[in-house]
Amino acid sequence: MIYSLIWQSVSTRRFIMVSYKPLFRYCLEHDISKAQCREMCGISRNTWTKINRNEEVSMTILNKICAALGVSYGDIIEYIPQEENAAQGEV
Repeated sequence: MIYSLIWQSVSTRRFIMVSYKPLFRYCLEHDISKAQCREMCGISRNTWTKINRNEEVSMTILNKICAALGVSYGDIIEYIPQEENAAQGEV
């Protein structure tokens, strides 16, 4: 049973393919705390946790962020190729 749980956790791991560092940089440059940004955008705490963990969120969430901050997608996310993830040990 333990083996199957370990196998499930290893087999369900995915590469991180997006980073929200640009969003966090934007907040720093505009003196906006993460909590303020979350509230401005109308995002739940659970969704904000996903963003902090660089997990995928829906386009609806990305649209909310862009609309609230007056920015485009490229200003809040960046694509990270899988090869870079593997090299950085972020698998």
